[in-house]
Amino acid sequence: MLLPIAARIVTDSNAMLPAALTARFGILTVPLTIVVDGQATREDEVDLVDFYDHLRAGKTISTAAPSPGEVMAAYRRAIEEGATEILSIHVGANQSATLSAARLAAAEVEVPVTLVDTGTASFIEGCCVWRAAEVVVEGGSASEATEAAEGVARDAQSVFTIGEIARAASSGRLDVHDGAGVPVFASAAADMFELGRAATEADAVSVMVERIGATPGPLRVGVGHADAPEAADALVAALHGVPGIGEIVRYVVGPSVAAHTGAGTFGAVYHPIC
Repeated sequence: MLLPIAARIVTDSNAMLPAALTARFGILTVPLTIVVDGQATREDEVDLVDFYDHLRAGKTISTAAPSPGEVMAAYRRAIEEGATEILSIHVGANQSATLSAARLAAAEVEVPVTLVDTGTASFIEGCCVWRAAEVVVEGGSASEATEAAEGVARDAQSVFTIGEIARAASSGRLDVHDGAGVPVFASAAADMFELGRAATEADAVSVMVERIGATPGPLRVGVGHADAPEAADALVAALHGVPGIGEIVRYVVGPSVAAHTGAGTFGAVYHPIC
């Protein structure tokens, strides 16, 4: 359904929002571009099975921000569908040029566009979008929705594994080194660090559950994976027994994130429910 007021939210595919959420809130998503051995494809058109195979085969993979024209197309669609205001929430400018593209697009449309730099990525960005959409649906203003999104960006944390250490190291986005065991990382606000090494995926799940469980609730938790469904299933099952978990949702770690962490990545994003 569309939002019940003349405001629309636009985001990008790095947010990893499940289709059910984008449909519920009428969120428009601008895809990033995924480049595999020089072949560029919109993220929403990438075949995930093939993509994970490409990762495991060691192919050269990179990502690119959408163009201003692609962002503007989403804005134009929103306006055609009745929007008189747009809230455009994106992956951090410290990680992608997406926000710069949105800024150029916003200058060319005839309705007000509020730009939000989440300063983060992946499903933490998605949680920022989700919370902002809830505020808008509840009748909140763009400034109130922006404040809510920024609050999630500030409060959200994550725990995750690295599926391919060499790929993560070469991306330069994580300080990760080869070694024995499964590296478990955590993030809080702008800080990202290695918690330690687990002997097995099952042990990694235990480390994640312990960290999440130490956070005061109620919590909204998103569990995602990049071709590691069994590990994600185990994490969800373990979280069901943790006090303070208010809600668990599932998402897919898509190409624009998995390109930097590798196939086999899994983990969770979590933040207090307002």
